Amino acid sequence: MQLILFVLSQPEKLRELLEAWEAAGVSGVTIMTSTGLGKLRQNALLQEDLPLIPGLDDLFRHEEISSRTLFTIVEDDTLVDKLVNITREIVGDFDKPNSGILIVTPVSRAYGLKKKC
Repeated sequence: MQLILFVLSQPEKLRELLEAWEAAGVSGVTIMTSTGLGKLRQNALLQEDLPLIPGLDDLFRHEEISSRTLFTIVEDDTLVDKLVNITREIVGDFDKPNSGILIVTPVSRAYGLKKKC
């Protein structure tokens, strides 16, 4: 079993990524809103440009600083390779800015993955 953890820096691609992962065979994904230090620093610089009393237009002019962190457990290394390739196709090369961070790590034990009704 492998844990796939992916920090998606482009939240607008979340739906496309989830649909592709599901089509590839992922049975469940947990999604959390997250923010990294780099985005916080970048946003602090942007906020210096905000007026003292910002209007809605001023607030919407600034980009979202939240990422989405996805994690799933898969049993098959072939599926891991497929998910890495699919993710790369959707977000771009992981060595480029704003492509996110993908981590794959072994899982020695997992409980509660296969629920019975």
